[in-house]
Amino acid sequence: MKHANKKTAPQVQTNVHVHNAEKQETLLTLSILALAAILSFATRLFSVLRFESVIHEFDPYFNYRTTKYLAEQGFYKFHNWFDDRAWYPLGRIIGGTIYPGLMVTSATFYHLSWLLHINVDIRNVCVFLAPLFSSFTTIITYLLTKEVRNAGAGLVAAAFVSIVPGYISRSVAGSYDNEGIAIFCMLLTYYAWIKAVKTGTIRWGTFAALAYFYMVSSWGGYVFLINLIPLHVLTLMITGRFSHRVYVAYSTLYCIGTILSMQISFVGFQPVQSSEHMLALGVFGLCQIVSCVDYMRSKLSKADFETLYTFVFYSVGILTLTVGAILSISGKIAPWTGRFYSLLDPSYAKNHIPIIASVSEHQPTSWSSFYFDLQILVFLFPAGLYFCFKQLTDANIFMILYGITSIYFAGVMVRLMLVLAPIMCILSGITVSHLLTKFMKNVDQPKQVEHKKYKKMEANSTLKNEIATTFVAVMCVLLISYTFHCTWVTSEAYSSPSIVLSARSHDGGRIIFDDFREAYYWLKMNTPEDARVMSWWDYGYQITAMANRTILVDNNTWNNTHISRVGQAMASSEEKAYEIMRELDVDYVLVIFGGLTGYSSDDINKFLWMVRIGGSTEKGAHIKEWDYYSPSGEFRVDKEGSPTLLNCLMYKMCYYRFGQVYTEGGKPPGYDRVRGAEIGNKDFELDVLEEAYTTEHWLVRIYKVKDLPNRGV
Repeated sequence: MKHANKKTAPQVQTNVHVHNAEKQETLLTLSILALAAILSFATRLFSVLRFESVIHEFDPYFNYRTTKYLAEQGFYKFHNWFDDRAWYPLGRIIGGTIYPGLMVTSATFYHLSWLLHINVDIRNVCVFLAPLFSSFTTIITYLLTKEVRNAGAGLVAAAFVSIVPGYISRSVAGSYDNEGIAIFCMLLTYYAWIKAVKTGTIRWGTFAALAYFYMVSSWGGYVFLINLIPLHVLTLMITGRFSHRVYVAYSTLYCIGTILSMQISFVGFQPVQSSEHMLALGVFGLCQIVSCVDYMRSKLSKADFETLYTFVFYSVGILTLTVGAILSISGKIAPWTGRFYSLLDPSYAKNHIPIIASVSEHQPTSWSSFYFDLQILVFLFPAGLYFCFKQLTDANIFMILYGITSIYFAGVMVRLMLVLAPIMCILSGITVSHLLTKFMKNVDQPKQVEHKKYKKMEANSTLKNEIATTFVAVMCVLLISYTFHCTWVTSEAYSSPSIVLSARSHDGGRIIFDDFREAYYWLKMNTPEDARVMSWWDYGYQITAMANRTILVDNNTWNNTHISRVGQAMASSEEKAYEIMRELDVDYVLVIFGGLTGYSSDDINKFLWMVRIGGSTEKGAHIKEWDYYSPSGEFRVDKEGSPTLLNCLMYKMCYYRFGQVYTEGGKPPGYDRVRGAEIGNKDFELDVLEEAYTTEHWLVRIYKVKDLPNRGV
């Protein structure tokens, strides 16, 4: 007995040491992960440090307005809210035309805070929601990468995603948009899906369906998920990796996820009617057929099975094609949308749907944007794909498909850089972790072989040590440069709200242009409450949220005909524009002008899109784009410009009284700093409009529509 005790004592001691080592490793991992999550949150607070707590961009103002209504009025009134201040005279049913996940999430945090006696304003909840969810994204990135590879790769991926500019662009403080929480939902769905495929349990399949439902409620990009996951299942079938685990996982996800997604009013029956969802439905049916075939194979003889298989194959094929054709011709299966076509053909929107092409984030991505938003990840990503191909598993095949499809879609549309950024971080994390683990083993190698008598082995070991040390040093330099690049991009490009502009003066100081809020405040305080304001659709959400005035069009861009009518008014002469404005009951017209300050994203630079959209409908058929170009085919605002352009309503509203203003030393009056030209039509008066207000730096100009002339007694 004593002998046995002596023998087991060292073993017990070893187990204790192993347990302590594992505990220390877990604590270290959790500490690094927590640090990455905190870093992710802190990096996105640049805008709050620079400016006060404000909402960014254009769409977030609509989200903030609806969230505030939800928090104050409750979900039932929110769901049935008819907004009469948008799309006059049409209005908009809010509950049936939005993805409510973002608003419900914010309202939940708001009410929970008040329940815990933390008095917080709903605006502050909206401002800080995206940074909070970026921390959650960091954590889920670690879990997903750990599930695919290991904990080391997960930590590196989490560190990458915490500061990657491609994701920060939509998750800084104040960037209150659907994507702020949607990326977390997307990665959560992927994590649950991989767990479901690995375990083959209904529990994980159900969790994946719930995560997918959260994604559907948050962003229209859920279509990417519901095509990628079926594509993964189809690939597993083709490669002979389909199993009972995959069958249970996908059947559970598809059935529960589809039923839940149809509860979102804006989605409705699209999962079973639209072409974008047919791949998911088809793969679900294919799963049932494959499983049925496997079952019948186990019950029948080989000859009987081949006969039955041939019959079923042709019968199901013919039946599917016939039913699909009938449903498509009858309109029961809706065709692909214009946005979906534009993903397959980048030139489609420009040629057929100018309203989609006019949005800057729908443009194809330039090569420089990939480096700007991803930096060294661009070069590490292919190596990560290689390591996934080298060790093919069900999870790695999913990562390969995710990487290849997302890099294609990100190249077609700038906005989808957001979908590419997480997989870039994951595959780059796998690359860095694998290479550092491999080379770090050789750093201390000479000390282990110094006592050996073979000098050749010692020389080889020393060479390995030098190579490994050099590689680790180079990798550290690259990682440090990535950190500095991300910080700089975040500070310079993604931390300034579009509603509060800033610029550098000659002495290096910062100049703040707060003209937008100044103009909206003037509208709110100096116009009748029922006043109707016409502007280009970009500014609709801000006008309704900040000025609380009725607008004709906004960023929802659902009615191309109505937007076209506004474009026709902007592109027409004063007399024709006045007829359209009277038809639409317009009281005030708002334009953005950057000629004085050098703000390039003004309405003159957007004007050709107004012309294209205005001329895209039957009523605007007389508006031709080439009429607004000079004889040499240039878009010019100087004396060489087209007479049609120099006398249209938009030109006159932007340049009214500008011909007497000096903008730069040594330049003539009326010099446009954005276009770099002296305007060609200076001395004119407005007939149907009168200037109501122009902001301090001339960025926003507001005009009142004159009443009809008195016809006499």
